[in-house]
Amino acid sequence: MKNLENRFKTRLKAGEQQIGIWNSLQGNATAEVLATCGFDWMLIDTEHSAMDVIDVLPALQSAAAYPDCAAVVRPASNDPVLIKRLLDLGAQTLLIPYVQSVAEAEAAVSAMSYPPKGIRGVAGLTRASRFGTIDNYATEAEKELCLLVQVETRASLDALEHIASVDGVDGVFIGPADLAASLGHPGNPNHPEVVAAIEGAFARLKKIGVPAGILTLNRDFARRCIEIGTTFTAVGVDLGLLIDAANDLSKEFAQN
Repeated sequence: MKNLENRFKTRLKAGEQQIGIWNSLQGNATAEVLATCGFDWMLIDTEHSAMDVIDVLPALQSAAAYPDCAAVVRPASNDPVLIKRLLDLGAQTLLIPYVQSVAEAEAAVSAMSYPPKGIRGVAGLTRASRFGTIDNYATEAEKELCLLVQVETRASLDALEHIASVDGVDGVFIGPADLAASLGHPGNPNHPEVVAAIEGAFARLKKIGVPAGILTLNRDFARRCIEIGTTFTAVGVDLGLLIDAANDLSKEFAQN
């Protein structure tokens, strides 16, 4: 059996726009429903949610039936053990949070790669290798793995070009909430200084030819980000959409 193509990575390299949705609610049903909604990618989040590594497996299995929606997984930290486990579960694209330096980006690359390039532990019977049926998985796996690193502090912005240029980094995601806090505006990602820093980061990434991404719930700003250069753009969070819809429905009937 041939290794599975990572369509998210293929489209990322081609510069195609991919619109995403955030999956923060546990349960395979949530992931499956989101995968049917027409998004190009879905972020399965284990950093800022109650989901853990074990919850990622049913989410990946549910999403697999809908290949037009690529599954991206965010581990809780830039931890080689977490990265190894998620890769073994079959995640092909990882978004690594809080990468602040070249050394941390290089550590993520190493965790994604088998020796001699990296330190990923080798196991034969994993979902990633289709339980040992993918031909030459150990030597072919990396071609279809995609590494996105999250830049979300003043320090990481200062090192942006260096982080983005690390061999093995496929794209850079700007994290508005943490960046706002780091710049002295906690809870206010729409502050002009934060917006200017984000837009400046996109321009810098575009200049060196590295794909840029973001999550923003501000739809006007999402369109602005797409206009100036993001190519993997998340525009909603499942929990937020549920809250908004439930509040709207409650208010509608409370008026009657």
